[in-house]
Amino acid sequence: MSPAARPSSKTSKRTAKALRVVVTAGPTREYVDPVRFLSNESSGKMGFAIAAAAAKAGHHVTLIAGPVNQPTPQGVERVDVVSAREMLAALKESFADADALFMAAAVADFRPRRRLSGKWKKKEDGADDAVLELVKNPDLLATVARRKGKRKVIGFALETSNGVRRALEKLRRKNADYIVLNDASALSAGRSSVQVFGAEGEVARVEDRPKAEVAAVLVSLLDRD
Repeated sequence: MSPAARPSSKTSKRTAKALRVVVTAGPTREYVDPVRFLSNESSGKMGFAIAAAAAKAGHHVTLIAGPVNQPTPQGVERVDVVSAREMLAALKESFADADALFMAAAVADFRPRRRLSGKWKKKEDGADDAVLELVKNPDLLATVARRKGKRKVIGFALETSNGVRRALEKLRRKNADYIVLNDASALSAGRSSVQVFGAEGEVARVEDRPKAEVAAVLVSLLDRD
């Protein structure tokens, strides 16, 4: 794909039509007991930047945020959640009346089968190891995209190996319109490099730019036919 064919990272024009856009951001937490949980390194910066860029473009934005320390972008309605199942419930409600979804959250794939009501005291039995039984969380992107109809869905794939192949597989498997591929260097960082894939292959690439600029490029996908 030639550089001329790639959307500019300085995209800032306001959209001709205001859409109802849902953005998910940040990690989820899956609690083992009242003080311990399973989670990941997501800071939510990319999702919050997308929400800000979409609002700036004139869209009506609902931001569903996991537990992060990020200020709510101006003009954005925010819904705070903790677990994957809480995020799914909020997502189903918001996406029902939406035109587009950016699924930027890093949702935990598994959760403990049982959440303990008191602090886990496994070490007191003297054993050198422990087993924590996990069960699979629902696949949020696949669940809502399955019946998306004409609504536009943009998913994310953070990969550490075979990124392009895995991103394209995810695009097809989850019935998304676009997949944004990045890697672990994006976690908690202020800058990011991404490749965006659609059914026709790579449609955009942004290299080592502030996340606000990356977000503007991603929001411009809403204007594509």
